Amino acid sequence: MKIKITVLFFLSIMAAACGAPAANNSAASNANANAANANASPATQTLAVVDRPQKIVDLMSGRGEQDNAKPTLQIVEPRADATIDSSTVRVKLRLAGDLKGYKPMMDETTHTGNHIHVILDNQPYEAYYNLDQPFELRNVADGNHTLRVFPSRPWHESYKNEGAFQMVKFTVKNGGGDASQPTTTNSGQQMSNANSNSNANAAAKATPEGKDMQSSIAGSVDTKKPLLTYSRPKGEYKGPDAEKIMIDFWLSGGKLTGDGGEYRIRYTVDGSDTKYIDKWGPIWLSGWTAGKHTVKVELVNQNGEVVDNGGYNSTSRDITITK
Repeated sequence: MKIKITVLFFLSIMAAACGAPAANNSAASNANANAANANASPATQTLAVVDRPQKIVDLMSGRGEQDNAKPTLQIVEPRADATIDSSTVRVKLRLAGDLKGYKPMMDETTHTGNHIHVILDNQPYEAYYNLDQPFELRNVADGNHTLRVFPSRPWHESYKNEGAFQMVKFTVKNGGGDASQPTTTNSGQQMSNANSNSNANAAAKATPEGKDMQSSIAGSVDTKKPLLTYSRPKGEYKGPDAEKIMIDFWLSGGKLTGDGGEYRIRYTVDGSDTKYIDKWGPIWLSGWTAGKHTVKVELVNQNGEVVDNGGYNSTSRDITITK
């Protein structure tokens, strides 16, 4: 009996001893699996061009004649080719044209509304909702800059009539800006990733409202050459808004092949198969998977070569899809 008890006791100890490593191995395997999943590439997605979202169709039906308007803009400040001795640059715009009720203004309930897209250099735009209120660029770095503006609808689709798009070049000299800090608006919205023209700050990173801002590599822009201005997509898309996502842009100084011109818009998502837009207008893409995606939009000639204009005609933006 003693022998049996001793054997059983010995076997139980051995089982326990063998069992512990098995549990540890399982935990280690799970940890490795989780790490692998975290580092795995996003799920394969197949994007397709689709119709305008029904939500937007419904919005348009309640806007009267606004979407047939032809709003025009004038940049009153800064003046073209101005030299400004301050890191604070005031932006003043004048709206005119055949407005048909179009007026930039934010709805305080929905926090959306008609607005102006304001772009410093080649950074993501910031929305300007009330032209009667001041709009300032603060902590603008010394150097040459471009300012681009155009009117937009609440869902960020730009108006594309003649006179809607305006651009000025200006220079900040001895402005005293802090190169370690980003450019912002007077309301605190970030307009650039630290000093857009400073290589020393190219590694600085900030992601307000889902924006993934990159240091601008754009240079001098020739206003007489074709110019692509990237507008959308931008930021983070959640829930139903992530089902159909718009690509929109402004094209000045040239026409696409489908409009009787010689240029094409080339776009890729995550370096996928190259696609083209041959008529100037927004497109909507469906089939997005959750995660971060890189959208690249370029203006190319008939040989598929990027039309150089200060680096602005090839622009990438990172967006985030949350489902």
